[in-house]
Amino acid sequence: MTDSLLTLNAGSSSIKVALFDAAGDGDASLPAARWSGQADGLGAGLKARLHVRDAQGQTLHDAALDGAQASHQGALAALLEWHAQQADGRRIAAVGHRIVHGGADFVAPVRIDASVLDALTKLEPLAPLHQPHNLAGVRAAMAAFEGVPQVACFDTAFHAEQPEVNRRFALPRALHDAGVRRYGFHGLSYESIVAQFAGIAPELAQRRVIVAHLGNGASMCGIAQGRSVATTMTFSPLDGLTMGTRCGHIDAAVVLYLMRSHGMSADRVEALLFRESGLLGISGVSSDMRALEASAEPAAAEAIGHFAEQVVQHMGSLAAALRGVDAIVFTGGIGENAAPLRERILEDCEWLGVNVDAAANRSGAARLTTAESPVSAWVLRTDEEAVIARHTANVLRAAG
Repeated sequence: MTDSLLTLNAGSSSIKVALFDAAGDGDASLPAARWSGQADGLGAGLKARLHVRDAQGQTLHDAALDGAQASHQGALAALLEWHAQQADGRRIAAVGHRIVHGGADFVAPVRIDASVLDALTKLEPLAPLHQPHNLAGVRAAMAAFEGVPQVACFDTAFHAEQPEVNRRFALPRALHDAGVRRYGFHGLSYESIVAQFAGIAPELAQRRVIVAHLGNGASMCGIAQGRSVATTMTFSPLDGLTMGTRCGHIDAAVVLYLMRSHGMSADRVEALLFRESGLLGISGVSSDMRALEASAEPAAAEAIGHFAEQVVQHMGSLAAALRGVDAIVFTGGIGENAAPLRERILEDCEWLGVNVDAAANRSGAARLTTAESPVSAWVLRTDEEAVIARHTANVLRAAG
């Protein structure tokens, strides 16, 4: 019987799953999935659906999820039922999970046991949109695969070796020691880009690279020699860039003002900043960049402009942290697909030494700048599932 690894990335209303071969030689390359599936629309009032594709992107399974299936555990059960019917002799040897927040203690992938699960649950207030759902996926997988190793892979871990000056807030030392510090997120995506870029442009990948992970959740990272130097998200996934429903960087005194002068509770402020702000708050139209680009509302254009300007400003900040920049890489749902927005951002980064090739950008080429551009720009599709699979295989290999 052939062993496989399952990767699980559970969000608020979705689950992404992929199946990989368990065998591997432990090198730095990213494995390829045999198939990948996504269940969307999980939760009350939504139309849930499960879609599975093979390695070539061809549909293997597409079905509505009704009743109990429209939950995280139900969707996972439906996917496993489909998998069991494939009769390909593949046994799930381990399940790897994306966990957004590892706090100060979890800086490398780890096998999950009761104590680890308890510690990660205590971090839920730091990532309220993500951590509870990540852990719901862990519990669902534990129930579905009793006795099978479960491995946690952390978005924060990629940033754990940043220079200390970039990890600190200017707060009393005791608070830093207690865990109030800059963590950074989207680390699994950045790992994916580092690995892919090394295969495309190995010499350039070892220099100073700014990666822009732009999606409903958005962040940027300054990377040198494949390691994180500075990033825009800090203590939680709220900080940094404007996002779909998250406000991004904000003066902390605004929170105090809202609580004191508007009588808002902590829960109300959390809902405002995490779920009602960002592109949705500015536009009043949508949190989806595609809907904003299609809208004739002036506020939609204002939201897009605000997003682009924040990316450009943070580009300058990260270039300063790196003491220069040699390459820029776009990834994430917006970064990979919104060619006009990429062009707008790159044109506004001309002062950094970027000469955009508009035709290449619009045609879907990997390189977005001219051959003579002092700073090159690229677009790569992130593959967090492959990184999770690689980490999971390494944890199993280390355990013997």
